[in-house]
Amino acid sequence: MKSQARTGSGPSQRMLRVGELVRHALADALSRGDHIDPVLSAHIITVPEVRMSPDLKIATCYVMPLGGSDIAPVLKALEANKGHLRHEVARRVELKSAPELRFRKDTSFDEGARMDALLRSPKVVRDLAADDDNEETQAE
Repeated sequence: MKSQARTGSGPSQRMLRVGELVRHALADALSRGDHIDPVLSAHIITVPEVRMSPDLKIATCYVMPLGGSDIAPVLKALEANKGHLRHEVARRVELKSAPELRFRKDTSFDEGARMDALLRSPKVVRDLAADDDNEETQAE
């Protein structure tokens, strides 16, 4: 049976599923707090997303310390300890090979705050109020 090429440009179901498994395993390993590195032990680190490469060999992990402060030292500590973290992920997730971990700052919180500020801007509030007035007059 011939395999069919995917027509979509987004991640496959397998990439999403494995990314979520890696995210849970990494979050669990980070939450235990038994790290040698004092920077990692001193911070609570959230892992909102992990994106897998199509061949499942690279996991790009988006991380953020609680409160969003000290991101640079946390990223440096994660990079320094990625061998240990990779071993912990491999122990928890059954894959043919353990993925290489790459750590990036998660910007989704910043993007959400930017969108919230945009929606609360006076121009958008005025436009939304005008739309509500138009709907009420059309309904009458």
